[in-house]
Amino acid sequence: MRALVTGGAGFIGSTLVDRLLRDGHEVVVVDDLRRGRRENLAAAEATGRVRLVELDVASPQLHELLAEVKPETVFHLAAQIDVRVSVADPLLDVHQNVVGTVNVAEAARKAGVRKVLFASSGGSIYGTPDELPVSEDVPINPKSPYAASKVAGEVYLNTFRQLYGMDCTHLALANVYGPRQDPHGEAGVVAIFAQRLLNGEATKVFGDGGNTRDYVFVEDVVAAFVAASGDKGGGRRFNIGTGVQVSDRELHTLVAKAAGAADDPEFAPARLGDVRASALDNTAAQQGLGWRPEVDIAEGVRRTVDYFRG
Repeated sequence: MRALVTGGAGFIGSTLVDRLLRDGHEVVVVDDLRRGRRENLAAAEATGRVRLVELDVASPQLHELLAEVKPETVFHLAAQIDVRVSVADPLLDVHQNVVGTVNVAEAARKAGVRKVLFASSGGSIYGTPDELPVSEDVPINPKSPYAASKVAGEVYLNTFRQLYGMDCTHLALANVYGPRQDPHGEAGVVAIFAQRLLNGEATKVFGDGGNTRDYVFVEDVVAAFVAASGDKGGGRRFNIGTGVQVSDRELHTLVAKAAGAADDPEFAPARLGDVRASALDNTAAQQGLGWRPEVDIAEGVRRTVDYFRG
C-alpha cells in the first residue's frame, strides 16, 4: 500500500510512519515542520521508503502532490492542536483545521484515494458529559474553536463520502502520550513531568490535583489507525482511549517513580476552563475495529521516561 500521512513528522504521525514501514508500505509524509521535527523521521527516511514533503495542508500544492503520489490511503493527522491558540485566534484554527481538512479531502478525491483516516478529538468534542466514560452516542458539545474544528472535519469528510464515495473513518483520540511527545505542548503533561523530573527541576500540578484524563499510549493509537485503514468503520467515529481516569496527582506519582525522582510537585491555582474529568468508552472500537489498548499507564509512563532519559 502507498500511504500519505499529514503531520507525519509529529509525535503521533512519525510513530505511525514507523509502523506503516514495518508493515511493508511506502509512505509520503506531508508536514510544514512548524510543530513536527525532521529528526522524528530520521530512521524512517534512512530506509529509502519514506519521502518528506514540507508543505502546509491548506496549500493548493497539495493537489499536485496527491495527483503525483496517488496514495491508496491518507492518514490526516496535521492540525493546530492547542485549545488556547484556537480561543485566542479562531481564524488561524479554522485555516489549519477546517480549510486544511477540506483541502486534504478535495485533493484526495481528485487523486482517487480510497480512504481518509481522520484524527479527531475525544477529549474535546463531547464537552463536559454527565457520565464517564463517554461513548460515541453522547451528543457532541464543542466548547472551543479547536473542538468545533474537529467536528467540522468529521462532517466534511462524511459529506465527501456521501457525495463521492470516498471512504473515511474518524478516530476520536483521548490524551495520547509516549516517546517523541513535545514537552512544550499543551497536551504533553507526561512529557513535561518526565523531562523536568529527570532534570531535577520543579514540577507543577494545578488545582487540587484531582483533574482526571484518559491517557492512551501512542503505539496503541497507531494500532487503531492501522485497524481502521481497511474496510471497517466506514463513515464512523471511534473513541480511542482506555476508559480509565488517571488524576494529575496520580500521574505525577507514576512519572516520579519511573524517573527515580521525588514525588513532590508544587500546587498552583486551578486554570480557568480546565475540564474536571475525561474518559472515553472504547467499546465501539473493540467491536467495530477489533482494537483495544494493550499498554497500561504504568508501562507507558516507564517507556516514555526511558525515552526522555536518552
